[in-house]
Formats: sequence, C-alpha cells, structure tokens
Amino acid sequence: MADISGWSYDIHYFTGQLRSFIKLKSFYKNWGVASHEHCLEFPCDRYGDYFSDTWFRGITIHVESEIIFQWICQMRVAPYSYDWIDNFCRKSPQILIPGVDQLEIGQKIMTIFDLIDFEPNKHLTFRLNKKIPKIFGDTIISYMIIQKKSHFCRLLVKILVNYPKGLSGAFLQYILSFGDLVMMRRQMINFKILCEQA
Repeated sequence: MADISGWSYDIHYFTGQLRSFIKLKSFYKNWGVASHEHCLEFPCDRYGDYFSDTWFRGITIHVESEIIFQWICQMRVAPYSYDWIDNFCRKSPQILIPGVDQLEIGQKIMTIFDLIDFEPNKHLTFRLNKKIPKIFGDTIISYMIIQKKSHFCRLLVKILVNYPKGLSGAFLQYILSFGDLVMMRRQMINFKILCEQA
C-alpha cells in the first residue's frame, strides 16, 4: 500500500497557506472600515452595473467635515501619498491652496482620474480617465465624509475595480489591492494629520 502521509502533509500545508492568503487578501481590500460601513450607500454605486472587485478604506478624523472636504479637494493638485513614488519627488502642498475646492465635473484628480460627481462637504467621486491604457481596466472611487458628531468624522473610501481581461487582469487581481493599500493608507494618514493640525 502506498505511503500517502507525505501527500497528506502537503495538502494540509497548502490548505493552510491558502486560508492565510485569503485572510491577507481580505485585509488588503478592507482597511479601517467596520463591517456595518460596508453596507452604506456610496455615490460610486450609482455608476456602472458591474465591477470585478470592491475595496474599502477608512479613517477617523477629529475635525468638522468642511475641513476634510477642503483637504481631499487638494487631490486636484497632488496625491498626498508617498511623493517620491507618485508625485515625482515633489512634496504635496502642506497648506490649502485657495480655489482648489471650486469644483466642476470633468476636472482632473491626481492626474489620471476625472471628477464625475461631488457634493460639498460630503463626497468626491471620480473615475479612471478613459485615455489610460486598457491594461489597467476601470476604476471608480468615492471619498465620503460622514459627520458623526462635532469634531468627529469618518472619511470612508469605496473603490470599484473592473480588472481587464487576459493575463494583465489575472496579474492585477493579486497585486493591485496590496499596492493601493500601501499608497492609500499613507494618503489617509497624511490627510488626518493635515486636517487635525489646521
């Protein structure tokens, strides 16, 4: 009779690794957002019928919603993440630039996105520019501000992702959420610091 103990061990090992990977992947897709917040209606939900994936990001900021809105509007001029990676080593402005919060549909956000919807002091919603190569698929993002009480807000982000077809889509499914979490986590922490020191 063949000895299957080795196979049994391998199956057990790889099953455990798969479970760990699934948990880790879930962490990449959901950072700082409570389960009940996933059920909220976000403005991006109104655009597009089908998306391959959904990610959430969230952070608490102890200021009024007006201040947070002014700061997230600054994404028109800079990404506020790791500037040496996504802003050509130029430092994102550390003071509010007057007039940047005067919004119009179609304005550029972080260079590669187009503003498609907004409500002052409530949300910004934007979509990946159609001129971006199709190897990146489609993405719609809402930054939504929820005022809980005086000087206590939640900044929630919902990201709808439609992976491209083919090998590039299969590849992006495994790396895109991780890369986004690294960059957006830094961005949201930066916004929190800038808002609360204002």
